[in-house]
Amino acid sequence: MEKNIYFLSDFHLGAPNASKSLEREKKIVRFLRHIQPTAAEIFILGDMFDFWYEYKTVVPKGYSRILGALADITDAGIPVHFFVGNHDMWMNGFFEAEFAIPVYHEPKQFERFGKKLYIGHGDGLGPGDHGYKFIKKIFRNPLCNWLFGFAHPSIGMGVANYLSRRSRAKTGNTDLKFLGEENEWLLIYSKEIEAQQHHDYYVFGHRHLPLQLPVNDNAMYMNVGDWINHFTYGVLNQNGFEIKTWKN
Repeated sequence: MEKNIYFLSDFHLGAPNASKSLEREKKIVRFLRHIQPTAAEIFILGDMFDFWYEYKTVVPKGYSRILGALADITDAGIPVHFFVGNHDMWMNGFFEAEFAIPVYHEPKQFERFGKKLYIGHGDGLGPGDHGYKFIKKIFRNPLCNWLFGFAHPSIGMGVANYLSRRSRAKTGNTDLKFLGEENEWLLIYSKEIEAQQHHDYYVFGHRHLPLQLPVNDNAMYMNVGDWINHFTYGVLNQNGFEIKTWKN
């Protein structure tokens, strides 16, 4: 049986409400069960949750189905990698301890099937968006993170979920529109990295729009889309990289 490497991103579990989130979570779990027999490796590229913060001894309740599916996958010996997104950047050891899943906070290079990959979530990369880049530095500051942890989880989670809702309201449907190659900031970023070092594929999420665009004649930018509107994922094997849609 041919083995594949799978890439998926942007589930935003918890949004917009419990019932819709649960429906989406069940669909994602069906997909993970479906690919498990053919998976050599799975990369999750961030924003699995609409908000996630790990207190020292507390993690957000819920999400038992997808966490159980990840446990089954890693227990079966299939490596899973997790890149934090802008909605779940506050991870602090839970995934590593419970599921043996490495967690990355910055883009990282891999080589698979003889192809060089540059993988990340995609937030704060490329030109523009200076306001978010400034906020991201604050959110990732160890002191700010530590201070937030002093708030009771009911207060901290309430504030964070409110900010997540405001962020989605501000974005609206702009993530669903192709901006043109000259304005797609992750494509621009990929070209900047490619000018320094060659990679065959630049693989990101965050954009919420499945895209396959040439970086140059020898490299491709692949955005694996989301599981809110598109239900798309990436597949890498000996034949190359492809974006597919899950319809079940």
